[in-house]
Amino acid sequence: MVRIGDVLPGEQPLELEIGPGRGMFILERAEAAPDVRLLGMEIKRKWSTIVDGRLRAKGHGHRARVVCEDAKLALPRLQPEASLARAFVHFPDPWWKKRHAKRMVLGEELVAELVRLLQDGGELFVQTDVMDRAERYETLLVHPLLEPAGDEPGSPVLAVNPYGARSNREKRADEDGLPVCRLRYRRLPRHRAP
Repeated sequence: MVRIGDVLPGEQPLELEIGPGRGMFILERAEAAPDVRLLGMEIKRKWSTIVDGRLRAKGHGHRARVVCEDAKLALPRLQPEASLARAFVHFPDPWWKKRHAKRMVLGEELVAELVRLLQDGGELFVQTDVMDRAERYETLLVHPLLEPAGDEPGSPVLAVNPYGARSNREKRADEDGLPVCRLRYRRLPRHRAP
């Protein structure tokens, strides 16, 4: 088991980005939210090293890090439960061929780990510019411990990204005029009063 405090010590709320890639979101989020700790898990060593170095160069290394990890393998090892204030998954699963389905990041196992790690009231934010994937994610995220937390009651859909930071792909989609589906869910309390 890996204790999150050993990777990124501190008392501030902790946010996780799965797959920061070239790092635009985590870098902008570090600027926009100076009161949070940020942990990125990037499977590509080159980008995890580059983005982690950029965070340190901008003076955020004490509260923002990117590690080279496959989130599907790393999240089950993380402790303690209920340690994440937010989790972000931006534009996952870029594979189109049926044989590549096994590579998909967002699946039942990863969702179960995120639900375990989110604190009560914690948020899960997923966005994509592929509408059939958005439908798949909405179906996947129907979970007894998650409630939709979008713009309308009972819906997870958000019209705009409320976090003051955009991923590289989100910026490009905005520039190209592509629609982006943004989904937000909130972790329900572990122990509800009777």
